[in-house]
Amino acid sequence: MVVLDKTALTLAIIGALNWGSIGIFNFDFVAWIFGGQTAIGSRIVYTIVALAGLWCISVLFRSWNPESERGARDTAAFDSQTR
Repeated sequence: MVVLDKTALTLAIIGALNWGSIGIFNFDFVAWIFGGQTAIGSRIVYTIVALAGLWCISVLFRSWNPESERGARDTAAFDSQTR
C-alpha cells in the first residue's frame, strides 16, 4: 500500500505543477506533450491524475503511527542495544 500511496502522491504533485504552470504561465505541459487538451493522451493523463488525487484524500485521513513505520529491523536493533 505504501507504493500506491507514493505513486498517487507523485502523480498529484505532477498535476499540481501542471496546474501551477497553467495559472502562472498559461502553459499546459500535458496538452503540449500530447497535442492538445482534448487529445486522448491528455484525457488519460488528466483522469489518472484525478484518480491519484482522490486516492490522496484517503491517505490524508488515514491514521499515521511513526512507530509502525520503523519496521522489525529497527526494533530488533534497538532491543539488542538495550540488553
